[in-house]
Amino acid sequence: MNPGQVVQLDALDARLIELLAEEPRIGVLECSRRLQVARGTVQARLDKLVGRGVIAGFGPDLGPAALGFTVTSFVTLEISQRLGHDPVTRHLAAIPEVLEAHTITGSGDVLCRIVARSNTDLQRVIDQIVAYEGITRASTIIALAEQIPYRVLPLVRSAVA
Repeated sequence: MNPGQVVQLDALDARLIELLAEEPRIGVLECSRRLQVARGTVQARLDKLVGRGVIAGFGPDLGPAALGFTVTSFVTLEISQRLGHDPVTRHLAAIPEVLEAHTITGSGDVLCRIVARSNTDLQRVIDQIVAYEGITRASTIIALAEQIPYRVLPLVRSAVA
């Protein structure tokens, strides 16, 4: 799919996505039975949604807190423009506690979501992040409580053509 190309969803696509979100282990045959469409239709829709990047994966959603990583924080990084984003990205990707990183506009250059086992452990992770010479400054915000978990189903519902 071309970047920026918008995928139009219809009601069947939305119902299929919602069913998979509610029951990730459901099979194609059971989806077809519940949606009251042919198995081939469900498979074709799934292939289309995956191919166009609407469905990005089928892996389990993990809860870092259940794995012992109870502290979540967001770190804004300022990087050396001379070195660019790619070396910083490679450095961040090597740190397991960095869950995601995005280049951003504004006063910072990269926004990361990171986890740690404790505040003391958070300091270790931040020290590891800023140890790279291409990172000139870091600003950290600790998340106190998750109010709205990551979600996309409301977008799916609003995107139905």
